[in-house]
Amino acid sequence: MTPNEQDSDVLALQIGRPLRATSTVRGRCNLGLPIVAEVPPILDTGEPFPTHYWLTCLLAHRRIARLEAEGGVQAAQTKIEADHGLAEQLASAHARYERKRDSVLGPDAHPRPNGGVGGSSGGVKCLHAHYADHAAGNANPVGLDVARRIGEPRCAVPCVTHIDGRLERNPDWRETDALP
Repeated sequence: MTPNEQDSDVLALQIGRPLRATSTVRGRCNLGLPIVAEVPPILDTGEPFPTHYWLTCLLAHRRIARLEAEGGVQAAQTKIEADHGLAEQLASAHARYERKRDSVLGPDAHPRPNGGVGGSSGGVKCLHAHYADHAAGNANPVGLDVARRIGEPRCAVPCVTHIDGRLERNPDWRETDALP
């Protein structure tokens, strides 16, 4: 199995379903497993997909889900609205995200996804998508703030491992307690 084939298998196990398109790992954790994947703008079915960077890390996903459940999306939006500099940085992140995703497509490709981070038409739509954009190495003020709040995803044991010669979700994986 090539590294790309193994990455695809790990990504599918992390997200809990088969991949809908060939994806490329853009960030890894302390154990070498994917944190974020770059997804093509058109899935294998021909369906447009606006989320160019997809969060796959189980630990980061759980922590961000808790932030969202506590009103984190609205809190981030309120923070952006109160700070003109952050609002400009976020607008730049949305524009860069859309340009990057669209650069993969030809100008005549239809249908095509639209919007910025996670398909948003502006503002904060999903903390997971903003964090994934940041974890892929991009400037994203919301993603950076989320990263500071959830800490670096560092697990003691891998979330995916070989069991009886096959890649499987690791039954011994647990969320670590260390937060910043």
